[in-house]
Amino acid sequence: MPVYFFWGADEFRMKKAVRALCDRNLNPDWASFNYEKIPPEQSDAIIQGLNQAMTPPFGMGKRVVWLVDTPVCQRCSADLVAELERTLPKIPDSAILLLTSSNKPDGRLKSTKLIKKYADIREFDTIPPWKTDQIEHQVYQVAKDVGLQLTPQAAALLGEAIGADTRRLYNELEKLKTYWPQPKQALPPEAVHALVATSTQSSLQLAAALRQGQTDRALTLITELLTRNEPALRIVATLVGQFRTWLWVKLMTESGERDTRAIAQAADIGNPKRIYFLQKEIHGISSSQLQNALRLLLSLEYSLKQGAPETVTLHTKVIELAHCFKPV
Repeated sequence: MPVYFFWGADEFRMKKAVRALCDRNLNPDWASFNYEKIPPEQSDAIIQGLNQAMTPPFGMGKRVVWLVDTPVCQRCSADLVAELERTLPKIPDSAILLLTSSNKPDGRLKSTKLIKKYADIREFDTIPPWKTDQIEHQVYQVAKDVGLQLTPQAAALLGEAIGADTRRLYNELEKLKTYWPQPKQALPPEAVHALVATSTQSSLQLAAALRQGQTDRALTLITELLTRNEPALRIVATLVGQFRTWLWVKLMTESGERDTRAIAQAADIGNPKRIYFLQKEIHGISSSQLQNALRLLLSLEYSLKQGAPETVTLHTKVIELAHCFKPV
């Protein structure tokens, strides 16, 4: 397929995919003639990209035309839609038209429907920090990509230490591969402990402290997170995701549901085996406590988006959140 659309906030993974696509299709001796990278600042970027994609390559290999951070799937005039409709089906196999965007395509637009019809669409979005099963799956995928086997304990440690930061994940796994002298054996957790710097403060640890009503620990964690320049809204997004997961599990359990697969599906959890541990985490906590916490978190998110001072607002809400779970 000569048309590709890559989207998502994980810039590192997307750039790796772009490089791989170029390496597969460009002849290195003729790349300077056949590679065109068009920035979004150009007023006629989309038209120029379509015209270039219709131009035969010079010499050997294919022509690659890259429309960087294009807004075509967020806003698109009727004239551009007509041009897309006319050109996309006619792009020759000797050319590759690549469109990238950090934003998710708007499925309501005609331009997006045309892209879906004619393009290979690939998502490179960042995994939310609370989706630990997806993060661990990504650890295994990247380890396989770099040629390193991991024990389950090592994969879990890497996921906890690095989260969804794919750039750091690749760097750490390459370092571990260089260190580990037995490539046919799975890397043990001791190697991760020895070589990978792990942070003792994370937004998920903050969620656990709040759930346990540990006001002092929660205040310490929020201070340390802010000191490390962790964005306040990202902290809140992680807390909202974690508390929403706990609430779904609690509501399903209280309703009498025993099928872990059904609970996992309702709570948007990829691995049903996690349900047992989540149920243990919220044992002794009521659904009303979790609902109150979510209301406070959504109020906190609204305040921050309205420009409230981050440090004071976060500390105040953290005290209120921890109070929700104080033993009576």
